[in-house]
Amino acid sequence: MRKVMTLSLLLCLLPLPSAAQEVVVLPGYEGAIEWLESIEWWGKDLHGEQLAVPRTLLIAISPRWRQEAPEMEVALKKEFFYRSLLPLVVHANSMVLNRRERLAALDGLLSRGKSPKDGELDWLRQLAVVLRIHPQEEMDGMAATEEWRQVVAEALYRLDVIPAGLALGQAAIESGYGTSRFAAEGNALFGQWAFGGEGIVPSQQRKEKGDHRIAAFEWPFDSVRGYFLNLSSHPAYEDFRRIRAELKAAGKPLTSLALADGLLRYSERGQEYVDELKSMIRTNQFNLADAATQRDEPIGFAFAVADEEAAQQARARIDEQRKSGELAETLARMRLE
Repeated sequence: MRKVMTLSLLLCLLPLPSAAQEVVVLPGYEGAIEWLESIEWWGKDLHGEQLAVPRTLLIAISPRWRQEAPEMEVALKKEFFYRSLLPLVVHANSMVLNRRERLAALDGLLSRGKSPKDGELDWLRQLAVVLRIHPQEEMDGMAATEEWRQVVAEALYRLDVIPAGLALGQAAIESGYGTSRFAAEGNALFGQWAFGGEGIVPSQQRKEKGDHRIAAFEWPFDSVRGYFLNLSSHPAYEDFRRIRAELKAAGKPLTSLALADGLLRYSERGQEYVDELKSMIRTNQFNLADAATQRDEPIGFAFAVADEEAAQQARARIDEQRKSGELAETLARMRLE
């Protein structure tokens, strides 16, 4: 028998989305593993086979995970981290592909001299600003078809998939497998900085960096979304985007190990950081996740609580939120589509 302990990494008790979604409440550690096994999403020895990832998303990182993870066997801690984070990354890539399809359709219209609907151009304006292609005032004044096509081309260059193994490796380093203070207090998985008085203050803030803080997020998926946006838009990661585009143009796969070379500026440690990242990916076989795809199923949610009494309370709360409409409101805030 496995030793029973609380698993709070999968989800702490927070408002949960959508009355239409499946929400599974699991009483404790054993229940979590049994459920993961039942949906064929558990087992270190099966990483190379389990490339169809369930659409079961992590909603929060409980502070209890930081306390409990050090007591776990290392392999078990890593496995829970992998099983919890990978669905978020694969879901983010699916959103990227959906937006690339939309961009391609826009380019098709523009190339035939047709005018897209106003809503599509508004969407493109917003995307261009978010991706740092042009500032808002330039996008507002844009009218020529060729200018729009250039924006679309640049958006397609910047916004593309990120190998899941790379994201897993960086999150493991930056958050200590989800055990860092920043992960516990702000669902922060990738060590992204925030300025302007927002975010979590490091315990040893360096004066030469000004009032820099670690960005905090409402949901772990927002941390993943922020990471994708960072690599897609920040000038520091132009090498990453260039390598990705060159691999695609040459018909080569986008692998986590190849694209790690584009992240010299992710850390002040430069090449030392890249070498550590590659070692992390190889040691944990995170590169196997590069080929992961999302299962064709509705989004669902699962979380573990301490015991059966807590599980019953959680189920009652979920039923109340279904009736009140809070679940649907929470889903809208998460922006998962």
